[in-house]
Amino acid sequence: MTTAPVALRPLKTWSHLAARRRKPSEYEIVSTNLLWHMRDQEQPWDVAHEGPMADWYRTYRNGSAVQHDDWDGFRDPDELVYRTYNILQDGQETYVEGLLDQHNEEEHDKGLDAEWVRSLAAHYAPGRYLLHTVQMASAYLVHMSPASTISNCAAFQSADQLRWLSHVAYRTAELSQTHPDVGLGTAERAHWQELPAWQRFRELLECVLATRDWAEAFVALNLVAKPAIDEAFWRQQGISARRQGDTLFALTAEAALRDSERSRRWSVELVRHMAQRPENVLVIERWIDTWVPLADAAIEAFCSELLDNPDAASNAIAAARTFRSSLPLRG
Repeated sequence: MTTAPVALRPLKTWSHLAARRRKPSEYEIVSTNLLWHMRDQEQPWDVAHEGPMADWYRTYRNGSAVQHDDWDGFRDPDELVYRTYNILQDGQETYVEGLLDQHNEEEHDKGLDAEWVRSLAAHYAPGRYLLHTVQMASAYLVHMSPASTISNCAAFQSADQLRWLSHVAYRTAELSQTHPDVGLGTAERAHWQELPAWQRFRELLECVLATRDWAEAFVALNLVAKPAIDEAFWRQQGISARRQGDTLFALTAEAALRDSERSRRWSVELVRHMAQRPENVLVIERWIDTWVPLADAAIEAFCSELLDNPDAASNAIAAARTFRSSLPLRG
């Protein structure tokens, strides 16, 4: 006597989402469990199991000092997907383009003080190099993160930086039309490589780019270096701009910081996820202690050159520390 085969009930959704017993959201459908190279920890790639690429992922992702049993359990608190990110940033770009058009029609740049224009040439226009390092470091996290929900957040962060370095380049060209004699559009590389205001940021970001362990790269970038840039380059320089009558810079800086707020939200949530394993907390705290002195030195060197803002460095350092003090590391 043969036993009739048991009929299998079809799943109503993807297997990895079925346990939730509800209709999955768009975010869950298109963002979760997408990294095929996490299927086998020892052989992350279907070809070339022994080679530089496979060794890199085994060592600096799978062998990271920070471990978790369920990296795919991380969720972006904003639940952004490619579609909603583009809708969000389309509105942001419309706002920024409106600022640029309005101030151009009002011949804003002609009214800027000569000393402030020289400061912009030295401390704003070279910022595209600074922001490009953040873009590259974010792209490293896209490739090395152990969950697609983390990679997506890093990808949107990388796109944010491309957006803002493009605006810096645009403003550099625009300012050069009104102020052609201060090196705008021609001297940025020399300023980046030689001016004292930039050298500590160069050191900090070059070290970030050379960090291989994916989790330390995240800590160094999102918890230390990027907050330093946000507070010094954008917030404190934006305060200087407002005091110098440069409302366009001040308003665009505020718009840039809105992107940074979103970046901080997912960074906090990833720290919360990591801290579910107590042994990770000590590792993260040790890394933060290692990286903060470099960031504080960068803030001090940069902010010491800002006009009409004597408290810039202390305020920027305090703000970055306040952010880190909010990290959910200790329950």
